[in-house]
Amino acid sequence: MKQDATRNAAYTVDCEDYVHVVEFNPFDSGDSGNLIAYGGGNYVVVGMCTFQEEEADIEGIQYKTLRTFQHGVRVDGIAWSPETRLDSLPPVIKLFTSDLQDKNEYKVLEGHSDFINGLVFDPKEGQEIASVSDDHTCRIWNLEGIQTAHFVLHSPGMSVCWHPEETFKLMVAEKNGTIRFYDLLTQQAILSLESEQMPLMSAHWCLKNTFKVGAVAGSDWLIWDITRSSYPQDKRPVHMDQACLFRWSTINENLFATTGYPGKIASQFQIHHLGHPQPVLIGSVAVGSGLSWHRTLPLCAIGGDHKLLFWVTEM
Repeated sequence: MKQDATRNAAYTVDCEDYVHVVEFNPFDSGDSGNLIAYGGGNYVVVGMCTFQEEEADIEGIQYKTLRTFQHGVRVDGIAWSPETRLDSLPPVIKLFTSDLQDKNEYKVLEGHSDFINGLVFDPKEGQEIASVSDDHTCRIWNLEGIQTAHFVLHSPGMSVCWHPEETFKLMVAEKNGTIRFYDLLTQQAILSLESEQMPLMSAHWCLKNTFKVGAVAGSDWLIWDITRSSYPQDKRPVHMDQACLFRWSTINENLFATTGYPGKIASQFQIHHLGHPQPVLIGSVAVGSGLSWHRTLPLCAIGGDHKLLFWVTEM
């Protein structure tokens, strides 16, 4: 008999408000490998969590809030720096620096004229930020808030990823279904991929194997091998109405997660493995939002109604 892939969340953490976006810290920062940040209506919370999969003497999850930032605008994206952290708000970016004690500073990066859909720190030095927006631009900023590069897109920018090693390479995904790779030294596009379907809502560069790119467009997930073709190597219908987010696992190049748009009852969340024809895990979450993989575990976080929800899968 086929095993049912539907699962309830393995762990939950209660939050003071609706959670719109959630991000595990993807960088190894010593003790704080499990820093997590989440945001909603007008706040960002930075917390620390440890799971029983990591430490035998913990039952389930141990969670502690380290700092709450209030700032009066809805949070639409959070990106961690190798050394600081940041969140983005339409249509400005706020750069927070905090020692999580008494020193909290932030800077506003202004320039976009419409909603910001994605942003990322350069993963090596953490000295630059890339952002994409509904205003049909991708912009690169330094930490002083000065724009150092500006790419004009053909449609809204939905996702942006930095190459983990070659930090002069940037991937930008557009709503019209095109994914372009830019050389930041020459400020030219060097490669493009086509999904052949719209709207493309989210794309992600696989950091375990940078020849792989994944995305969701329409109701499908799509995977490219950029060494072979500019068209998807693999694709499959996944969410009934429309797919929303795509994220590769940080530890396995064949594992990825997708979410559907919050429906009338619940939004669907799925974990897929490229070796399996069906999703390996299906979860549903009332008004789910955001999607992030743990840095060293096959574990996903999603924001919900006054909750963070965590699902665990096998490798």
